[in-house]
Amino acid sequence: MLATQNLSFCYQDDTVLHDLTFDFGAHPVTGIVGANGCGKSTLFMNLNGVLRPKNGAVLWQGKAINYSKAGLIEHRQRVTTVFQDPEQQIFYTDIDSDIAFSLRNLGVNEAEIARRVEHAIQLVDAQSFRHKPIQYLSHGQKKRVAIAGALVMEADYLLLDEPTAGLDPSGRQQMIEIIARITAQGKHVVISSHDIDLIYEVCDSVYVMNGGKVVAAGEPGVVFSQPDMLREAGLVQPWLVKLHSELGFPLCKTETQLFNALRVSKDAG
Repeated sequence: MLATQNLSFCYQDDTVLHDLTFDFGAHPVTGIVGANGCGKSTLFMNLNGVLRPKNGAVLWQGKAINYSKAGLIEHRQRVTTVFQDPEQQIFYTDIDSDIAFSLRNLGVNEAEIARRVEHAIQLVDAQSFRHKPIQYLSHGQKKRVAIAGALVMEADYLLLDEPTAGLDPSGRQQMIEIIARITAQGKHVVISSHDIDLIYEVCDSVYVMNGGKVVAAGEPGVVFSQPDMLREAGLVQPWLVKLHSELGFPLCKTETQLFNALRVSKDAG
């Protein structure tokens, strides 16, 4: 289980994370939302061990993570991160070699590498462009390659930083389907995003951050039904929640659920 306990972090004398306690093991998909500068990226860098808390701890299976070189290598096999910009994680011009990069660094045998790469490519639905040079891929395709490169670690947790940034509607829907396939494998996903509608649709639990503090946490439908809190955090309600709050429409997680509910209501009337 990945968690934090009373975690605080400072850049020099500037405290940017304040006494944060998170439980990322309670639900398959956890969302973290907040305006720019609220501390989301700094939190992710603490979770994967790039940064170390000033106070409190990042916990793995109930114990503070080990910051030795060996300890961090082991931790990052259990908790992997996919950054917003896929260019930060792509090193090769061919997809299979790039996805296999981390495994070869760890000395995994080639038969196991081939199995994991094949499985990761299927999870991100990259078969159709698998043999294209990476420089010819779209931004969304590169994101999927970066995710596949994380998935081959077979980690228990995948941290996704702005997974839908820069994607068109089709790419955004593909990302939603990829997240569903990952969690169907029994993995946990933590998403940091400005895409409030994505967080509402795919997350089972959400934390709202403001000024490096958690100002709300819980089930998305409950958290996002607090417009004053969201406004203070620099956020807006998801459109489906706004329809519910302002017009009395059924509170649904997806557009399809809403249309089905309205159709049933119309037929009953």
